[in-house]
Amino acid sequence: MNTHQADFPLCQSRLSMLLIIDAQERIAAAMPEEDLAETVTNINRLSQAAQFLDIPIIWAEQNPKGLGRTVEAIRRHLPADAAPTEKNYFSSCTAPGFERALTQEPDRKQVILVGMDAHIGVAQTASGLRRWGYQVFIAEDAICCRRRALKVNALERMRHCGLQVTNAESIAFEWLGDSSHARFKEVLALFK
Repeated sequence: MNTHQADFPLCQSRLSMLLIIDAQERIAAAMPEEDLAETVTNINRLSQAAQFLDIPIIWAEQNPKGLGRTVEAIRRHLPADAAPTEKNYFSSCTAPGFERALTQEPDRKQVILVGMDAHIGVAQTASGLRRWGYQVFIAEDAICCRRRALKVNALERMRHCGLQVTNAESIAFEWLGDSSHARFKEVLALFK
């Protein structure tokens, strides 16, 4: 890898996984309506793009008995044959079974993080993933918090720690890499 790539890494479809954190019914109900709508839209865009490009999708649910399942608007865009990692820990990295789900494809060392409460589950999972040696990308427009100030603080902390803060559209087009890609028109349509 040359210096330019190390300073400004791009998401690569062959190296990526999409990880959805705690996008659950009761958590979603506490989010500002406009922020929630943007977050759900962009999680769905990335979920669909990931499926077009054969990128694994993993998701985690915090205490699903108390906080509900992943919201239906997101769940319907997830692979039917996959199941979430249930957890009580805020960081998915400390949840039993999560590492097994993450290492199904050991060559994939880029994790794209999306989800809810950015300052809790997303931030703590990002920290754990970085410690494990993953390159972590945060889709800024696919995360939210109960209060915008919490999101701003979480993003500032994550940037300061060397995590890549980007957006859903940039990620999807980095995955494509080229307008001649066979799935280009399908991915493009997600963002129109």
